[in-house]
Amino acid sequence: MKITSLSVKGSSPWNEDAAVRNEDIRLFGVIDGATSLVPFIGRKGETGGVLAARVIEEYLNRVGLDADTSAQGLLQLLLEANELLQKEMELNGIALEQKEELWNACAVIVHITDHWIDYAQAGDCMLIAFYEDNTIRVVTHDQLEQIDQLTFDKWAEGIASGIVQRDELWAYTKPQIIRGRQLANTPGGNGVLNGDPALANYAEYGRISRVGVKAVLLVSDGLYKPKAAGAVKTDGAVELALGVRDMGLKSYVDWLIDLEESDPECVQYPRVKKSDDKTAIYIDLVE
Repeated sequence: MKITSLSVKGSSPWNEDAAVRNEDIRLFGVIDGATSLVPFIGRKGETGGVLAARVIEEYLNRVGLDADTSAQGLLQLLLEANELLQKEMELNGIALEQKEELWNACAVIVHITDHWIDYAQAGDCMLIAFYEDNTIRVVTHDQLEQIDQLTFDKWAEGIASGIVQRDELWAYTKPQIIRGRQLANTPGGNGVLNGDPALANYAEYGRISRVGVKAVLLVSDGLYKPKAAGAVKTDGAVELALGVRDMGLKSYVDWLIDLEESDPECVQYPRVKKSDDKTAIYIDLVE
């Protein structure tokens, strides 16, 4: 296997993403932390999103050879990381019953064997497979897509009303963002690692065969191309995969950052920050 990984900080002060490269047991993952809506600052100035990603990443990187790395075992690893996150929040005085205060993280992890690729996922970190016949398979489901779309629609509504400054658009959209956070680990929402044991009912896991698979890609949602207001709905994960396939991972990320820099106030492409953190692991299986 040949492994290429990158993690690029977005426009916020901290990179809230993390990558898992536990190569001894062929365990890989991407984690996307999210800042709590009630501000939190750690001992070194970290946000809750940074600390969430760090807790999960450190746990998964130290998993040993005796771990159960079947698909169901990977789910259990996410649940154990989620429990550690809960304990860390308790130590830092976070009110666990207040979802606006919780540190959050989406995640996707894979274990690669000679015959199978097992995975577990929560939220909008994605697993994509590339096949020898040029087929692209989006293996996981973006659980946040519909919730995010409501946020983008609200942002676009603010632009249509005449708001053109990103800070003002954030304030206009924040009530919708809060409503979205309330849906974490609920039937109408999405799975997310936030210390809530209910994650067990919303995280997904599974297995695909390695037959015909030449590479797999793990990504955080910062690699999605932003969509112009009113644009025809397209499959963002497929667009992302085509970009990585045609340009290469680093060149695609550079191109995307240039696009984001061209719209610093987030009015041409409605989104809540100029540039999100971008983390990806590309695993070439035929090298």
